[in-house]
Amino acid sequence: MAKVDQRKHPQKVRAMFGRIAPNYDRMNRVMTLAQDLRWRREVIQYAALPEKGRLLDLGAGTGDLAFEAFRQVPTAQIFAADFTLPMMQIGRKRKPTPIVWCAVDALDLPFADESFDAVVSGFLLRNVINLERSLQEQYRILKSGGRVVCLDTTQPRQNLFSPFIRFHLNSVIPTLGRWIAGDGAAYTYLPQTTQSFLRAEELADLLQKAGFCAVGFRIRMLGTIAIHWGVKE
Repeated sequence: MAKVDQRKHPQKVRAMFGRIAPNYDRMNRVMTLAQDLRWRREVIQYAALPEKGRLLDLGAGTGDLAFEAFRQVPTAQIFAADFTLPMMQIGRKRKPTPIVWCAVDALDLPFADESFDAVVSGFLLRNVINLERSLQEQYRILKSGGRVVCLDTTQPRQNLFSPFIRFHLNSVIPTLGRWIAGDGAAYTYLPQTTQSFLRAEELADLLQKAGFCAVGFRIRMLGTIAIHWGVKE
């Protein structure tokens, strides 16, 4: 079993995201220079959701991926699931859609086997306490031929931009967190999990070990963001 990172204690993580919920979307846009919107469009495109298909946005937060899925495939049945109620409460107020909102534990999903055509997530995996278990659950609820697509941070690779990346993660983001969200501690935790999370190749290996085939990934944002995908046979 993987070593437990005490920073990822579920109650502490839930409380942290509850605190920053009112400013979460604004901080995402600022931290990524609004590139996260483009990444989310890519995620839904990789999901290849069929007309009238079923998609789960796991760790949905305020529902960015769920709303993008509805925009691209308005006939789909879309579920937005998270364990932080303040995030979902904000998401439900954003715009009227038929998206189904539900509170779930990413390690014990309350859905039947083979009940979704796609499972997507945005910045979820680095926060779960048992990554392998979460991937197994996502595999379980996917139909044969269904796709998993994960947008998350990845451990930055050493390159010419490394000093700038470290400065941005360790100084700029916590400062912006204090100014915009009023919570420097939360935006110290988030860069720390970015720098300590798996390399893209390691996460791809875990997807394969969970049973997914045709696994691949794309690197974004100077090597700090990755979009992974896989298919259930």
